[in-house]
Amino acid sequence: MELMELSPMNILVTLDEAYLPRLRVLLTSLYLTDPEQPVELYLLHRAIPEEALARLAEQLRPLHYRLHPVVVDEALFADAPVSKRYPQEMYYRLLAGQLLPQELNRVLYLDPDLLVINPVRPLWELDLHGKMFAAAAHTHKTELSNTVNNLRLGTEHKYYNSGVLVIDLDECRKKIQPEDVFQYAREHTSDLVLPDQDILNCLYGRETLEVDDYLWNYDARKFRDYYLRSGGESTVEWVMQYTAILHFCGKAKPWKPRYRHRFGVLYQHYMVLTERLLGE
Repeated sequence: MELMELSPMNILVTLDEAYLPRLRVLLTSLYLTDPEQPVELYLLHRAIPEEALARLAEQLRPLHYRLHPVVVDEALFADAPVSKRYPQEMYYRLLAGQLLPQELNRVLYLDPDLLVINPVRPLWELDLHGKMFAAAAHTHKTELSNTVNNLRLGTEHKYYNSGVLVIDLDECRKKIQPEDVFQYAREHTSDLVLPDQDILNCLYGRETLEVDDYLWNYDARKFRDYYLRSGGESTVEWVMQYTAILHFCGKAKPWKPRYRHRFGVLYQHYMVLTERLLGE
């Protein structure tokens, strides 16, 4: 009996040329976790050179990953608040419905500072029950952080992290207008701490389905918090067996010197595996 061929997962990333090495590590981890899973990779960008994209596409060929670079039309952002703190790219994931091909119905957005250590297909296939997004809230930081964010932003739900998002593009095309996003950014410029994430929570938090951060968006800085909050269940062994996505949140990054958090050595290992699999 022949095995049924898996349907592709549509993965979305948004980054510039400087983050291509991080993307390569992410994709290596995704591939080594589930080598039989085909991937259609959509890369939203505005200025990555053609030769860099061609090199990436060639490196991904042995993985059977297909690269779809999408150059964003800057005219769409003519009226958007854009600055060093508010780069154009921060809007891309929220406006993915408008920026990606119309025939695309769903994507799984991943920040490039992630490792995939268990299959993410269950997240990809998640029923969103009519909502636009699925995302995790980093609840291990105690309920106080949710209360502070609720007061700061005037919301009533948990504060969702935008680094991993299941996005229903059809629902987004119906419900998200770019001008609504830009207007909110203009009116709250001084209030937004993490602009893209704050906007997601303020405008579309009620359209977001919560998923478990232990499984789908584990903050790699916070092992002790997860361990204590789980009553000792979330050991390193538990994480390696059940957590699908490790997210290296914050300014400290495991590819930089003096990274001190527990899973940094694992990221370093995947950097070595990336060079073996994809070359430099």
